[in-house]
Amino acid sequence: MPVPPDAPLPRGFVVELATDTHRSRDGRLMLGGSPPRLVRLSTRAVRLLPDGRLTVTDPAGAALARRLLDTGVAHPRPLLPPVGDTTVVIPVRDRADQLDRLLAALRADPSAPDLPVLVVDDGSRDPAALARAARRHRARLLVHPRNLGPAEARNTGLRHARTPFVAFCDSDIVPEPGWLAPLLAQFSDPAVALVAPRVVALPVRAPRLLDRYEEVRSPLDMGPKEGPVRPLSALSYVPSATIVVRRSAVGAGFVPAMRVGEDVDLCMRLHEAGWRLRYVPESRVGHRHRTDLRSWLAQRAGYGTGAADLALRHPGQVPPLYAAPWSLAACALLLSGRPLPAALATALTGTTAGRLARRMPDADSPVRAGTLLSLAALGGTAVQLLRCATRHHWPVAVAAAVVSRRARYGLAAAALVEGLADHHRSGSSLGPVAHTVVRRLDDLAYGWGVWQGAVRRRTAAPLMPRIALRARERFLREDA
Repeated sequence: MPVPPDAPLPRGFVVELATDTHRSRDGRLMLGGSPPRLVRLSTRAVRLLPDGRLTVTDPAGAALARRLLDTGVAHPRPLLPPVGDTTVVIPVRDRADQLDRLLAALRADPSAPDLPVLVVDDGSRDPAALARAARRHRARLLVHPRNLGPAEARNTGLRHARTPFVAFCDSDIVPEPGWLAPLLAQFSDPAVALVAPRVVALPVRAPRLLDRYEEVRSPLDMGPKEGPVRPLSALSYVPSATIVVRRSAVGAGFVPAMRVGEDVDLCMRLHEAGWRLRYVPESRVGHRHRTDLRSWLAQRAGYGTGAADLALRHPGQVPPLYAAPWSLAACALLLSGRPLPAALATALTGTTAGRLARRMPDADSPVRAGTLLSLAALGGTAVQLLRCATRHHWPVAVAAAVVSRRARYGLAAAALVEGLADHHRSGSSLGPVAHTVVRRLDDLAYGWGVWQGAVRRRTAAPLMPRIALRARERFLREDA
């Protein structure tokens, strides 16, 4: 895969501190990003960020802006460009009615009614229906005589595209008007290779239980917060339901042999090559989620089967759990439910808080900051452990529950607490019990798929946790 050009951010490029970035009163110390990073600025760098915004005017400002973007404490604020230089590639197999709906939405968008569109028929059983839809909306049709999979279908479109940018759109999405300009704006950064919009549920006239669950917990919806896409972060990948790529950056494109997880693999390969990837929820596309129980469970299990290939291709980048040793030890002590281990866990957390406080003496309140950071890390590890017990490792948890009363009560409590917490966090319109039940079905199906993939590939890689032996927080000094 090509490496990004050694080009600075252009003059006039604007970055703005993220709303969840915490900044000290003197402006020198900032905490933000995912995982959280501490950023310490020089006096000159502080002067460049008087109101939390920085406009690049010289090489020093470009270097500072790049560092802020890469740590995730700031986001780009580019101007919207005119829409053009983009080819839309649609991989499809049958689904002529959905293709017709997508093409109609693309042509009806006043910002880009005449973009070149390539429809790749990936071995449809009724190719004539697809041909009619493509012809009706002035799209060029490319045909695979037999089904080669979505990755190869996208690659076929990529090879035939002649524009600098390529937008991959699955046939079952409907872009909202104006969706493309905010995505293309991100490419004013010469190091950006891939940008994705938010994938939201299409409105349903009479939503059923699974419709309401998918509104808040679809695996395609990465949420309302923008940010950089990179492994081991809150945005570790974006789905290929809709993405826009820089054609010169993605090489041959997706791995053809991967029928599941090819989008995650592409994100990771681009990141490993040094490219930047962005998620822009300001741009939205609608998607009709699966809500038939059987196909919904099959989809979730299918997603899980891809974890083994990803874990083998990218060791350590897709762990079910990623935490520091001290927080794992503290959680294990607290789980014992006894006073002495609980006291040891408290001491361990307090020691970590003190160590963090000493590393940021210039914080407004070092002790308070260190305490909050250590408690946040402890809470994050506890949540990950709950998720492991109910998702990736539920067969192990169930086996333990069969032979141990303590494990049985613990698993039941984990399943209930995690589901109720997720109901509150997601704002689900379902009742707490219904949401918890569907969430457990979601996790059971996905976890079953993970184990299927692991057995098929004869590897435990997708089930292995990753221990953060290096401190998560980074101190970055800007000498601009």
